[in-house]
Amino acid sequence: QVQVVESGGGLVQRGGSLRLSCAASGTNFNIYVMAWYRQALGKQRELLARIAAVGSPEYADAAKGRFTISRDNTKNTAYLDIDDLRPEDTAVYYCNLASRFAPNVYWGQGTRVTVSS
Repeated sequence: QVQVVESGGGLVQRGGSLRLSCAASGTNFNIYVMAWYRQALGKQRELLARIAAVGSPEYADAAKGRFTISRDNTKNTAYLDIDDLRPEDTAVYYCNLASRFAPNVYWGQGTRVTVSS
C-alpha cells in the first residue's frame, strides 16, 4: 500500500523559512515524479514544483525564486524549502506522486502552513 505523508508545516512569521518533507513508502519511489502543490482557502489547488528521480526540477511561475524542490532517493523523500515566507503563502501544501510507468496518482493528506504578518 502506497503512503505519502507530508510534514513540516506550521505557524511562521513573515520573512521566515520552512522545509516541508514528503515521505513515500510502499512503491518504487524512483519511477515517480514528485510534485508539490498548495491550496489556499477558497482557491484552487496550484502546482508549485516537481522533480523526477533524475534531471532538473521544474517550477511554476508562482514558485520561482523563493521555493526549492529537492529529493533524496535513498530516503524516498522529497522536500520543499520556502524562503521569505509571506502571508499569501498561507495554504495547505500537498505532495503528489505520478509516473508514466504506473497508472495511479498518489496524494498525501497535506501539511498546513500559516504565515503571520
